[in-house]
Amino acid sequence: MTWQSEVLPIKSVILKGPAEAYLDQTNIYNQWKKLNYLEPPDFDKATEEHNHLVKYLESHSVIVHTLPENQSTTIDSVYTRDASIATNDGMIICNMGKPERSDEPGAQMEFFQSIGVKIKGVIQGPGTLEGGDVAWIDESTLSVARGYRTNDEGIRQLKQLVSDVCDQVIVFHSPHYKGPSDVFHLMSVYSPVAEKTAVVNSSLMPVAFREELLRREFNLIEVPDDEFESMGCNVLAINPENCIIVKGNPITSSKLRKAGFDVFEYDGNEISLKGCGGPTCLTRPLERSDIVKS
Repeated sequence: MTWQSEVLPIKSVILKGPAEAYLDQTNIYNQWKKLNYLEPPDFDKATEEHNHLVKYLESHSVIVHTLPENQSTTIDSVYTRDASIATNDGMIICNMGKPERSDEPGAQMEFFQSIGVKIKGVIQGPGTLEGGDVAWIDESTLSVARGYRTNDEGIRQLKQLVSDVCDQVIVFHSPHYKGPSDVFHLMSVYSPVAEKTAVVNSSLMPVAFREELLRREFNLIEVPDDEFESMGCNVLAINPENCIIVKGNPITSSKLRKAGFDVFEYDGNEISLKGCGGPTCLTRPLERSDIVKS
């Protein structure tokens, strides 16, 4: 088993449903504008969408852990990827670059401890680091993007914490794009789906990162610009054969199927599009199997 992969078969994962993250429709109405959502999610529809996602994961024998309600976190806590990073020696607890999300890492740490998951370390201020800016290229190489949510001090601490579990941490610089108020992570433009295969939007990728992937002989499945805003570049690998994407990205889904993937398209209007967080954002994979079907 390994925790240092984005593509091997997921054995267990952390999610937080609308009941636990949104609490109710009134809470959504009180928070959505401040948190820069495009529109307020509909609580009942969001619950339906999230349940559908959970059922799909469970149909692939994934153990789903649900984070409990926490009055100190916001509706953003539905996006569980960002508050922690998985390593073979335990979880690294992040320090969020978005101030409104500052209580999420502590809430996750409490939950990890309650289920017996080891804590490897905690990113301390003034360092900031968000899980969406961090991705394993392979089991010994970690990529991290310096952007508005992840700063130099956060990256310095990350390098120190993973020095005994990986050979290399490669740092790239994210583009300005829509500025500091927008959510833009490394995984906004990069979703690994199998060994040496990734879904990308090259228009917004750091040049050095794209060159590094090509140097490593990655197959890059390009997301057209008009499907970037509908989260076509946000794809979660359940295993090297199955992946999840938000419904409404037909070109990207078609490319994935032509590349040999079984693609599950979920209706994510409420839980994904309105808050700009796709399936990789909604999930914090923990353990992955190192046994792949031949």
